Amino acid sequence: MRARLPAGYGGGPQNQKDLMRQAQKMQEQFAATQAELEAREFKVTSGGGMVEVTMNGKKEVTSLVIKPEIVDPDDIEMLQDVVMAAFNEASKQVEETSNAELGKITGGLNLPGLF
Repeated sequence: MRARLPAGYGGGPQNQKDLMRQAQKMQEQFAATQAELEAREFKVTSGGGMVEVTMNGKKEVTSLVIKPEIVDPDDIEMLQDVVMAAFNEASKQVEETSNAELGKITGGLNLPGLF
């Protein structure tokens, strides 16, 4: 006697076609979301608004504004720290937003190398 599987569990050609369609749809959604994220801008300020970094979703800096009053020739290290903090925060925002948006498509699966 041969066991019968419920409908949809057969693994036959139709099931494989459905899986391929789902994978293709997911890939299209992923690409569209990734393109939207890459075009998005993330603006971060640091040092009480003295430094402003704008970064796109590809983690490319598109703007850097440093107010003159933060520039102290005797304390360049402080300026460097404030600029680094702004860059790091912008990068973190891009990463977190990308993970959240793309995670919606992948169902929360961590797929290394995709984003």
